[in-house]
Amino acid sequence: MGENKDQKSLMFHIDALKTGKRIFEDAFQGVTRMILESGVEKVSVKGKTTYHFDIFHKGKKHLIGMYDEINSFVSFVKDASEGGSSREMAFVLVGEPGNGKTFFVDYLCDQYRLFLSRPENRKYTFRFKNLDKLNGYGRITTIESQTYEDPMILAMGLCETMDETKTYLAKTVRLSDHEIDTLFAKYRPLGACSSYIWSQIREYADADMEEMLSFIDIVPVPMTESLGTITGKYPAKDKITSSAVDLLGEESIQRLLHITDTNNPYRFDLRRGALARVAGGGIHFSDEIYKNKKDLVQVYLGVIQNRTIEIDGYKWPIDTLIVATSNNSEFDSFLAEREEAPIVDRCRICYVAHNTDYKLQQELTRYAIGSDVKTTLNSDKLHQDPNLNYAASVGVVLTRLPKSEKLTPVETMKLAAGEVAGEKSLKTLAELIDTLNQGTDITKRFGQKGLGQRNLGRSIQLLLESSETNEGNCMFALDIFNTLERVVLDYVTDPSDRTKFMDDLKIGRGLYRERIMTEMFNAYMDEPLAIKKDVMNYINMIIGVDAEHLGPDLMWKYKDPQTGELKAMKIDERYIKNVEERLGLKTEEQRASFRNSIRKIYGQKISIDPNYDFMDNLELVKAITDVRLKSDIAGAGSLVGALANRTNEENQKLHDRMINTMMEKLGYCRTCSTKTIEYFCSQEDDK
Repeated sequence: MGENKDQKSLMFHIDALKTGKRIFEDAFQGVTRMILESGVEKVSVKGKTTYHFDIFHKGKKHLIGMYDEINSFVSFVKDASEGGSSREMAFVLVGEPGNGKTFFVDYLCDQYRLFLSRPENRKYTFRFKNLDKLNGYGRITTIESQTYEDPMILAMGLCETMDETKTYLAKTVRLSDHEIDTLFAKYRPLGACSSYIWSQIREYADADMEEMLSFIDIVPVPMTESLGTITGKYPAKDKITSSAVDLLGEESIQRLLHITDTNNPYRFDLRRGALARVAGGGIHFSDEIYKNKKDLVQVYLGVIQNRTIEIDGYKWPIDTLIVATSNNSEFDSFLAEREEAPIVDRCRICYVAHNTDYKLQQELTRYAIGSDVKTTLNSDKLHQDPNLNYAASVGVVLTRLPKSEKLTPVETMKLAAGEVAGEKSLKTLAELIDTLNQGTDITKRFGQKGLGQRNLGRSIQLLLESSETNEGNCMFALDIFNTLERVVLDYVTDPSDRTKFMDDLKIGRGLYRERIMTEMFNAYMDEPLAIKKDVMNYINMIIGVDAEHLGPDLMWKYKDPQTGELKAMKIDERYIKNVEERLGLKTEEQRASFRNSIRKIYGQKISIDPNYDFMDNLELVKAITDVRLKSDIAGAGSLVGALANRTNEENQKLHDRMINTMMEKLGYCRTCSTKTIEYFCSQEDDK
C-alpha cells in the first residue's frame, strides 16, 4: 500500500520523468512525435516530390492519397511544436462534401488515442484530496484538475513565486539548471480553480511543502473515447440549442450546494463543455465550424488565439490542438461577411481536393462496396464482377478532372495516376494543376469538383437494390454507369456540371469497353495473363530488332529484368508491323519515333520497377489485342462474329470454353461472364 501511495506522489512522477519512463509534452509535440516516429518516405505525386507518412496508412481502413493535405497538416503541427505562429491557430479542412475531411480527423484522433495508450506516452493529471480538512467544500472531498493539467504544471507553480519554485525543485528533486530551464520553457499558470485550491492548501499547511503535497494524488487521464477526453468532437448544432456553455462550461448549481465561498472558481463546471475535456494535451475536433452561430464562432476566436477558457474573468489555460472542417459553400458565405475576418485570420485553411488517382480510388471504392459478404434480397450470395471496381473508380475519377485544351480527360487521368499517356508528360499535368490552383475560385481548382465518395456509395446502393442485380445474383460492372448517371441526375444541381459529368461517364464506358477487349482475349487464350505476355513480347521484339548480334534467323537472346534469366525469342517482323499499323503508324519515321519513345519509357521504368508491364499504355494494349484476335480467328472472321453466331457447333464450343475460363480462372460468375460476352458482341460504347 505504501508503495502504491508513493507512486501517486508528485515526486515519484518527477523521478519517472527524469528517467524517461514518463513524458511531459504539449499536444503539438505529442502529435508531431507520433507522426514522425512512425516513419516518413519521399514519393512523387503528379510530377512533384512529396512525403508519405506511415501513421496515416495503418490498419484495415486507412487514409488513401490526400498527400498534399497530410503534408500541410504535418508542417502545421511541427511548426506549432517548435513554437511557431501555428500555436495560435486552428487547422481547418475546407472542401466538397464526401471527400474525406471528417474521416481524416477521426482517423487522426483514433491514432492519437492508440499512441497515448502506450505506457510511456500516457497523460497524467493531479487531484486534490482530504478537502474536508479545509472546510468550505461540504461533502466534496476530492477535486480533479478540471482541465486535466499535467502534474508538471503544478510542479512549476508549487511555491508563491517562480524563483522559489526553481530553488525548491533544484534542492529537492535535484534538477540541474539546464533541466529547470527546459522545464520552465513550457511554463503556464495553473487554472483558476487549481490555483485557488492550492493557495488554500498553502495557507492551511502554513507553507509546509511536505504537508501540502499530501493533499495531491497523481492519476492517469481517463482514455475512454465515449467520455470525450483527450479527443473530443463538437458538431455544429442548430441556432437555438447551441451556446457557449457547450464549449466552455457553466456555473454548477450542484456544486454551489456544497461550496460556501462564492468566490471559489470551482463553482464553474468546465467539464460540461467540450474544451476542458481535451485541455490536457488533446485534440478538439470542431465539425462544420462555420455553421455555428456568430457568438459561438467568437468563443472559438478567443480560444484559438489565447488557448484559454475564460468565464466571468476567471481563466483556465488549455493545451489543445484544434482541428476543424467546413464545406465550400458554408466557408464562402462566412467569408462574404467582412466582420468575420478575424476568425479566418486565426485559421490555417487547407483546401481538400477529391482523390484524382484512379488506382488509389480503387481502394476507396473497396471501402464504398464494403468488405462483408454481400447477399441479395432473397439472402443468396451476391457475386461481384471483377471489373466492377475498375469501372466505378474510372467513372468517378473522370468527373473530378477539369477540362483542358492541353490534355484529354483520359490523358489527365493516366498522368494523375503516374502512368504513361503517349507523348504527354507529367510536366504538362503539373503546369495544368499550377495554372488552375492560381485561380481565386476554389471550386475551379484541380480535383475540387466531381462525384464524391458519398455519391459513389449511393450509386453502389442503387446497384444493390436493382432487380437485375438481385435476379442475376451478381453486381455487373456495366450497370454501375447507369446508377452513376442516376446519381448525377438526382444529386448534381448545376446544369453545366451535370452535362460535364455525363460526358465523363461516357468516356468511362469507353475505357471499360477497352478493358473488356483485353479480358476477352485472356479468356480466348485460356490464360489470365495472356495479353500481358503478348505486350511484353512486342516490347522485347522492338528492343531486339535493332540489336547488333541479331542473326539471320532473327533469334534474339536477352536477360529478363524480372527473373534475371537469359531468354531467347524469335523476332516476328510481321507481328510488329501489324501492331504498329493498328496504332496508325504508317511511315517508317513514325514507327521509328514510336519505338524510340517505348524504349525510352522501358529504360526509365525498368530501373525503378523491374515488374513494369506496359499494361497502362491502353493504346498499345488495344492494338495488340486487336491484332491477336483478328489473326487467331481467321475462319470466323473475328471473335465477335464467332461468339455472336452460335448456330454451328464449333462456335458454341468456343463460347462455352470461354465462359468456363472466365468462371474458373478470371473470377467471373455465370451471370457476369454471359453479360460481358453479350456486351463484347454488341457495338455499344465502341469508339
